[in-house]
Amino acid sequence: MQLLRAGLFPATTRDCRTAFTFHVLNDFLLDNVECGTTAMNYYSKLCRMTSNAFLHLVPDRYRELLRLSQAWRHLKLLKWEGFCMGSCDPGPEGLVLFCPTCLQSGINILPAENIDLSDDRWKYSHVIVMDSNFKAEHMAPKDTGSEFWLMDGSGYMVGSQRYKAYLARTETRVMMSDSSNHYVVNQANANRGHFASIGIGRCACARHGCFIPHAMVDFQKGEQ
Repeated sequence: MQLLRAGLFPATTRDCRTAFTFHVLNDFLLDNVECGTTAMNYYSKLCRMTSNAFLHLVPDRYRELLRLSQAWRHLKLLKWEGFCMGSCDPGPEGLVLFCPTCLQSGINILPAENIDLSDDRWKYSHVIVMDSNFKAEHMAPKDTGSEFWLMDGSGYMVGSQRYKAYLARTETRVMMSDSSNHYVVNQANANRGHFASIGIGRCACARHGCFIPHAMVDFQKGEQ
């Protein structure tokens, strides 16, 4: 707590010897979101700022930066949504940014039971666009017992248990293509025994571009 009050984020809560300043974590968050800077490139920049002539003398704290940057991003989301120490669990979609322009029954439009859809039905319709990346591969963890989920369903991604239940009751289908060498289809049919997921898809509002909560899922089966 003394380190946090001093603006230092400790790499561990037990026998702490390494800490990152709040300024560095905020700077990396902005660089990652706005400039697409990876953690490896950002840490290389920190090393050169520390000792440009003797990089080999700079201690390697790359893994600590990876871990703390994820925790820092999660803490920022909790703060922005009004959660604090002792607050209840955010719950499903609890850390999703509210879109004031999307249609919200009883908030910016009349309650659903008071709307007459006989006229101007288009005003109250949601237009959804879908996109996916079939190359966002995620390796299956070697030790699932050590995995800790920071945002399991509280953001835009579907919760792990809900997604596993969906996979269990969904039949796997082998996709066929008329093309002789269609990469997307080949990727979907590839052997994925050592992958937790092979892609990611999302849904967004076509009017305002905001993401639809719990519509972003990992692709594991060909039909998804």
